[in-house]
Amino acid sequence: MIFGLRTVIYPVNDLSKAKVWYSKVLNANPYFDQPFYVGFQVGGFELGLLPQGESSINGSQAMWGVVNADIEYKRLLELGAQSIQEVTNVGEGIKVSSLKDPFGNRFGIIENPNFNPKEIR
Repeated sequence: MIFGLRTVIYPVNDLSKAKVWYSKVLNANPYFDQPFYVGFQVGGFELGLLPQGESSINGSQAMWGVVNADIEYKRLLELGAQSIQEVTNVGEGIKVSSLKDPFGNRFGIIENPNFNPKEIR
């Protein structure tokens, strides 16, 4: 089952500069800050920064929330999607995957047990 949008990921060519810029834009420090990913909580959603060398993502990627990424990944394949990235555990119980819909669009899913849409700042 697909829930609402959870995360938008922006690939950046300079993670340090992007972190400073988005901290100013959002008037908030990142809640997750690692060399491979920086995440900000914004109004109950996440804005993620990903170093361009870490992914083949060109442009931003929306991630749709799911309860179980493995089950949803298989269901989307059965419905005609093509795999871009199999389900990957990225830590802290968070799993992500990317597929291509039958129309050529990137479709990302995220299972994040830490996500609580009621916690809006």
